[in-house]
Amino acid sequence: MANKKLKKLTPVQQEYQKVAKRREPKRPVLLNTVRAFLVGGVICTLGQGIQQAMIRWGGFDEKQASNPTVAILILISVLLTSFGVYDKIGQWAGAGSAVPVTGFANSMASAAIEHRSEGIVLGVGGNMFKMAGPVIVFGTAAAFFVALIRLILKGG
Repeated sequence: MANKKLKKLTPVQQEYQKVAKRREPKRPVLLNTVRAFLVGGVICTLGQGIQQAMIRWGGFDEKQASNPTVAILILISVLLTSFGVYDKIGQWAGAGSAVPVTGFANSMASAAIEHRSEGIVLGVGGNMFKMAGPVIVFGTAAAFFVALIRLILKGG
């Protein structure tokens, strides 16, 4: 596709594209991967620690401790977002901070904070769910199709 794009350019534009490509800084893919792995791992380890604390001192069993653990991780994420810390973590870690549930909470809280001047209903409520809506719809649709495939493969 890049070659098709180059063919539509004039010779001067093609030469410029080649020079720009040579001068473009290389992305540190390995470093970015390590950062994402570390931050995602720290978030997951924190979640596991919270769950173990709930089991040990909260009187929960493993299944009961999972919901409060997710709620606490979401609360931590929203607090860090409101103080501007989570965005700095996200810039440093990339996908490592975006994949866990904390990244989803961060994106919703960021939208809410950004649009708070427009009012609670139309600003915060309306814009916060612009991001959440598609995630919920596609998550529900994916769950339906996975369940349907499982049902067909298991034979009823």
